[in-house]
Amino acid sequence: MIKKARLSLTVFSVITLTSMLTLNVAAAEHIIRLNSPARDFEKDCLPIGNGRLGSMIYGGIEQEQITFNEDTVWIGDEQDTGSYQAFGDLFIHFEKPTTGAGGNDSNRSSTIGSYRRELNIDQSVHTITYEKSGVKYRREYFASHPADVMVFRLTADRKKAYSGTIYLKDAHNGAVQAEGNKLSFSGMLSGKYRKAKENYAIRLQYEAQALVMHEGGTLKATDGKITFKDCDSLLIILGGGTDYLNQRDKGWTQEHPHQRITERLAKASTRSFDELLEEHIADYQALFNRVTLNLGDTPETQRALPMPERLDTYRGAKALKQKKMTYEADPLNLTGGKDDADLEELIFQFARYLMISCSRPGSLPANLQGLWNNSNNPPWRCDYHSDVNIQMNYWFVDQANLSECFTPLSEWLYSVVPVKREATKKKYGVRGWAHRSENGIFGGASYKWIPGDAAWIMQNIWDHYAFTLDNQYLETRAYPLLKELCEFWEDSLIEWPNGKLVSPKSVSPEHGPKAEGNSYEQQLVYDLFTNYIEAAQELGKDEKFRKKVESMRSRLLKPKIGKWGQLQEWANDIDDPNDRHRHLSNLIAVHPGRQISPSVTPELAEAARVSLNARGDGGTGWSKAWKISMWARLSDGNRAYKLLKETINGNFAGNLLAFHPPFQIDCNFGYAAGVCEMLMQSQTGVINLLPSLPDKWSTGSVTGLKARGGFEVDMAWKDGKLTDVRVKSLKGRPLTLMYGEKLKKMGTKVGGTYTFNGALK
Repeated sequence: MIKKARLSLTVFSVITLTSMLTLNVAAAEHIIRLNSPARDFEKDCLPIGNGRLGSMIYGGIEQEQITFNEDTVWIGDEQDTGSYQAFGDLFIHFEKPTTGAGGNDSNRSSTIGSYRRELNIDQSVHTITYEKSGVKYRREYFASHPADVMVFRLTADRKKAYSGTIYLKDAHNGAVQAEGNKLSFSGMLSGKYRKAKENYAIRLQYEAQALVMHEGGTLKATDGKITFKDCDSLLIILGGGTDYLNQRDKGWTQEHPHQRITERLAKASTRSFDELLEEHIADYQALFNRVTLNLGDTPETQRALPMPERLDTYRGAKALKQKKMTYEADPLNLTGGKDDADLEELIFQFARYLMISCSRPGSLPANLQGLWNNSNNPPWRCDYHSDVNIQMNYWFVDQANLSECFTPLSEWLYSVVPVKREATKKKYGVRGWAHRSENGIFGGASYKWIPGDAAWIMQNIWDHYAFTLDNQYLETRAYPLLKELCEFWEDSLIEWPNGKLVSPKSVSPEHGPKAEGNSYEQQLVYDLFTNYIEAAQELGKDEKFRKKVESMRSRLLKPKIGKWGQLQEWANDIDDPNDRHRHLSNLIAVHPGRQISPSVTPELAEAARVSLNARGDGGTGWSKAWKISMWARLSDGNRAYKLLKETINGNFAGNLLAFHPPFQIDCNFGYAAGVCEMLMQSQTGVINLLPSLPDKWSTGSVTGLKARGGFEVDMAWKDGKLTDVRVKSLKGRPLTLMYGEKLKKMGTKVGGTYTFNGALK
């Protein structure tokens, strides 16, 4: 395979262009390969999605199974989280083809060869190819965002290659109808989470439809199935949805989805496969192609390996067989593996692929499994966990130049806050809103009340503004929620005799005593107040309340250094140096917060380092991924890389989906956040270039990363040293660049492009 050049870099100077392209032209194609059909949903299947609709592909030879989801297929109500639900399966059973395609020719072998499943994440296209009885078969699948359908085409190099049956299976046991060339099922969701015989106050109606088209041969609908015989090719268009609407004042529902789905499929069916594919790729690449990354070269022989084998080569050992949920896994510390910079890059770009596939404007946000789920009783409800998981899903989105993909999170939160407000008033008797840790799409929640969770989500909400400087978003979405949450804390903070303000008794997720002033909430309230103050200043609003918030912030109990040099997790010095808990709740001020940094608060940063060392390098998938960003923020690129490698070694399946275990997508996204933090940081108001570059990435380049303040950055480095930088100013704000001890400050113009060498000159 020849590596594909990426020539989308804008020319910004002849010298810099030459330097950057010398590195960037070597960027590899991003393809996940497997050489056998999938057996396990979580570990083997490859995902496709358009933000709202998604599938996991098994790729069987005798029978294809496509497990499909739609992001509003939920049970729950305003009182309880409920859970995300499975939707259905599309099955294609293949019979032996007739004469002309090798089926009844006694001189042909029935052996199967050259099987390959591939997910091309440069194009968002899944392909399956194999040879059977002398016939070469090909399947091409994608989920189109513009057409809002999923498309599956099956072709072969001989006529009459396809005979068999196609049928749907409703995950909620509804009857399947077959009429003409259409399959469908519909029903009303029922049951409670792990209480199948009970129902929630809200019950959504759902429907799925599949249109089957063919060239050559015949189709016949009978007994809920479509039989196809002697077809040259098949084209299946699949759609589905519910009557969910993210508006509480309309009862969370709209009209039945039947008409919408029917119209979408009818419109898509009038277009050719090539037209749908071309439109899909253009739409997808408008997002995906914004960022390129080259971290080094991997030999072709290694890149060509099937992904499970490639992972084992990287690890230096066979993957561990982890079957149970593990909370405190030890680090693997595998040695003897082969470096694979292209794999490390691929996993980063795969996270971007997954985010584009499961979070687009108009969809719900990525849940614990993104979009892909085959259970009606999924782990942790497959919900929106707010004590790290939903936040981690979205840390990297703006940095990785996918700001549009953030919209589902802010729209979901805005829709459910009215429910949270009422529940908070009932629970605490105060203004504003707070969270329990498990959350659904109707505002209902479960598990513990942890007030700091809401401030943590608002950190994401503010950060999106910090990157985009979208004033309409700030005015209509971020600011109202920030202010109302500040009112919650104004009513809730406790004043100690020494005048310090502390949070009421609460846990430090997810362990330890229930105590006043734990670091989790103190740091998040500080962050909330800081973000509100900046928001009010940006909009020129509510000066009196802003000053009150400034006063409260100045009186907050600040981070404390404990007896063994650690950053205390609780107000009292009770931290255990042998605590290996997966959560890093006392370190939020380091990442994703901005209260602690080596350059601004070096003593507190050192205490954070002590605490992080004590926690160790083991843990769940998402915990390890978070530690990548933590060490990057503490300016230790080699330790961050060690955690990155540890995460790949212990928490990625052969399909590159990450696991807790079980499968949990936050680790995929947390990994990408860590890569971004290693290459560039901007949380302190300064764009810090290559702040934590590890020795293993000594030469490379990146284009399209976004920094807070409305900047887009390209850069190249060689032998561990920055060589070229290009900055595009999207909003015309003042620019401050830092590389090592070098600092560059200047004004910018909207749309202006500025180039620098490694000395920032």
